[in-house]
Amino acid sequence: MKTASEFAKDYISGLKQVLDHVPLQTIDGIIQAIEQARDEKQQVFVIGNGGSAATASHMMNDLCKGTLGHKGDAPWPRLRVIALTDNVSLMTAWANDTDYNRIFSEPLKNLAQRGDVLVAISASGNSPNIVAAVEAAKEIGVKVVGLTGFGGGKLAKMADVSFVVPSDGYGPVEDVHMILDHIITGYLYEKLKETHSR
Repeated sequence: MKTASEFAKDYISGLKQVLDHVPLQTIDGIIQAIEQARDEKQQVFVIGNGGSAATASHMMNDLCKGTLGHKGDAPWPRLRVIALTDNVSLMTAWANDTDYNRIFSEPLKNLAQRGDVLVAISASGNSPNIVAAVEAAKEIGVKVVGLTGFGGGKLAKMADVSFVVPSDGYGPVEDVHMILDHIITGYLYEKLKETHSR
């Protein structure tokens, strides 16, 4: 058995290899979708399961506040972002009374409008409740950004913009999704700061 430090060294080495091959060009499309939603005063929704649910909550936090700087007092227009993962009572009501696969699609039917954006996060790309949410979003006219790994799965094929992490490991895929969140937030903040300082 390897020592913990040896395991860590191998993990980090593997993660570096994954990072060297992420589809960076896809980030432009993600940024464009989020900026368009902000400019048109549309809503951005974020969803995911398990570790991806935590990423969804973190991404909501960063897009809502991180794009305004550390003190949150930036003068530019704010993003309107909701992580559907954060309403436990509504999720569990749908899961308990009907079907777990409806925990995101049904709230979207309440809240989403044509022109909104859905950021759907699924490492495998095949989570049934994520797929159902994307189907509902498409019916409403919501633009879908898919963050996946494992070759992309169904989500990558359904999304308008797909970011597929080139890994079949849940840890590295989720790591890269979190890094992507910080890249997106950091870029938007710097761009907004530059635009509004002119």
